[in-house]
Amino acid sequence: MDEQQVTQPGPAGHAEDWRSVVRTIIGEYLTVERRQTEPAHKAELEEERKRREQLERRVNELVEENKRNRQRAEESERSSQIRAELQRLGVAKVDLAYRIVKDEITRADDGSLVARTSEGERGVREYLSSFVKENPEFLPARMAGGSGASSPPRSGTPGHAAELERIRPGMSPEELQQVREHISQVAAQSLRGE
Repeated sequence: MDEQQVTQPGPAGHAEDWRSVVRTIIGEYLTVERRQTEPAHKAELEEERKRREQLERRVNELVEENKRNRQRAEESERSSQIRAELQRLGVAKVDLAYRIVKDEITRADDGSLVARTSEGERGVREYLSSFVKENPEFLPARMAGGSGASSPPRSGTPGHAAELERIRPGMSPEELQQVREHISQVAAQSLRGE
């Protein structure tokens, strides 16, 4: 009889009590389960966040490195184009001439090289041609004179030694003449082997 009493449903109130007890037990079980797994989820989320931040930093570093490499490549291409044009124009001291004109020449929006002058933008070929015409000392030295030519007077210490940093486009005519004279003296001395 005891079995029948246990298995037989009692009054409606008892069935509701059992259901609420089961719900309470399941709720407590889920709460305990959630509390146990929550730290693991938090730790996993934290680890995932750190991994994401590390990947973002690495991507940013790669983007910056790519930008620097692209700038170096563009600068190298710009440099080689300027040097090639100077060589085409017959400039003997290409490196020296390049150092003088390099800051004046930049890339235009369309990617071509242009020289920014006081008159405005000019094509690089036109600009370098006028630069070489204004500064013939950059062209190969011509052999002046023959068997009866006299050598220029020697000076132990040059009065105004030309410094590379001071040579630039747009110099005053007096400064330009001094630089030309000094370069001519040095070229003559080197041709004579002094």
